[in-house]
Amino acid sequence: MSHPHPELGPPPVLPEGGLRIVALGGLGEIGRNMAVFEYDGRLLVVDCGVLFPEPDQPGVDLILPDFEYIRDRLDDVEAVVLTHAHEDHIGAVPYLLRERRDIPLIGSKLTLALIEAKLTEHRIQPTKFEVIEGERHVFGPFDCEFLAVNHSIPDALAVAIRTPAGIVLHTGDFRMDQLPSDGRLTDLGGFARLGTEGVDLLMSDSTNAEVPGFVTSEREIGPVIDEVIRTSEQRVIVASFASHVHRIQQVMDAAARHRRKVALVGRSMVRNMGVARDLGYLKVPPDLIVDSRDIEEWPPQDVVLICTGSQGEPMAALSRMANRDHPIRIAEGDTVLLASSLVPGNETAVNKVINGLTRWGARVVHKGNAKVHVSGHAAAGELLYVLNLTRPSNFMPVHGEWRHLRAHAKLAALTGVPDDHIVIAEDGVVVDLVDGRARIVGAVHAGYVYVDGSSVGEITDTSLKDRRILGDEGFISVVVVVDSNTGKLTAGPEIHARGSGIDPAQFDEFIPQIERALAEKAADGVVDMQEIRRVVRRTVGRWVSDTYRRRPMIIPVVLEV
Repeated sequence: MSHPHPELGPPPVLPEGGLRIVALGGLGEIGRNMAVFEYDGRLLVVDCGVLFPEPDQPGVDLILPDFEYIRDRLDDVEAVVLTHAHEDHIGAVPYLLRERRDIPLIGSKLTLALIEAKLTEHRIQPTKFEVIEGERHVFGPFDCEFLAVNHSIPDALAVAIRTPAGIVLHTGDFRMDQLPSDGRLTDLGGFARLGTEGVDLLMSDSTNAEVPGFVTSEREIGPVIDEVIRTSEQRVIVASFASHVHRIQQVMDAAARHRRKVALVGRSMVRNMGVARDLGYLKVPPDLIVDSRDIEEWPPQDVVLICTGSQGEPMAALSRMANRDHPIRIAEGDTVLLASSLVPGNETAVNKVINGLTRWGARVVHKGNAKVHVSGHAAAGELLYVLNLTRPSNFMPVHGEWRHLRAHAKLAALTGVPDDHIVIAEDGVVVDLVDGRARIVGAVHAGYVYVDGSSVGEITDTSLKDRRILGDEGFISVVVVVDSNTGKLTAGPEIHARGSGIDPAQFDEFIPQIERALAEKAADGVVDMQEIRRVVRRTVGRWVSDTYRRRPMIIPVVLEV
């Protein structure tokens, strides 16, 4: 198996007739999916998504792919193909279009409608090109065929990219539910046909590569949701992804059967379900929906609320309900249904929300105690099925953490793909498909770009380190005034501390140590302000560490007179 190496250098010039693939996100992580294909000087982008921050990234709202690799070549981009409308595949599109607004967006009807609704908030009018499964369209040197795949959102697509270098099949996110609620099956016949034609490189969803067998059918969830709503004596509050149209449909159908009204809570939920309803993907019974602002007027036993926040997001509706920071107040006897799986890394936040809801008397139904969610990603049995159908000459697992990528690579080896034709890459690693072989040839920068409020890319890893120190240890500021000619202390030190856990009275005993250290430097003729700051920082840091075993941020402020 070919794998990345820390010493990989810049890639060579792409050989004539070769196809280059660079993932700017989605490899070694769940999210930020973005792959760039290059042939004959032209580029095709598949997906452009976001990654959601971890607890050790305080203040960050979103994490984007780094567009630096293509920033100077945006005019070479033929199009962005969007496989489906989940945030980890479309969330970064507004930020890419800020850099070139007329890049064509290629996708299915629902995918384009949801991204257009998102772009409206960014005041961007996109250039759209709608496609359906079974169609082939040419974008520059890229001949793209679109195939239906079943996923946890309607209208998902795989894309086969044909160039003179060969055929690449990118599955996007998929599963092989044989009884999907919308009747739209993954196009296994199309996969098999491509396999007969000859797939030179298969790039396949790896999220559930460690899970044996096949995923449960979506239809098995409906009766469980129905039972939860039927047996609940008070309000039912369902938290789901704002894009999971199938799940929302199941909840609405069950609510209608049990004569309950439904209110949508959360801006993204209202927006997405409005789009899905207008396009016919969501069937809403007459008089079912009521305004969430009027929900208190209805008896609790007649109400179902559908909201965002299934991943414990701090600002989402469900988290705010758990914290008593929302107009809708959780009451004794309410039932909360978490109708989604846990995104890796969100366990702590979700458990905190569950505990908060339980504190106010709610019964919380979740994947851990009821079958209320099935994954949208193919398990190992399905992945083997696709590998055997397509029989790729080369294989590259995508969309997954390292353990998922390696597990998927082992499955490929079991089906007969030679080890030296299996490419395990990570973000920024450059893979060239030349003469029928896929090889790693170098690497480019593909770091994180942080969105914090209205700032994009201004927050660095150093900034986050400072935030973590401030959050964990607090800070101490020391103000001194020195003579610019002699370096001697003329006023201060004045010490202020926040969040350090140190009694301010202790500083009075320590100030003489700072005065002695500065006097020694002045005696040595030191007048450089940077050096004086270092002396203050070292002196304070040593005292705090020796006395309290703590390491707060120390901010020396040196004023000259």
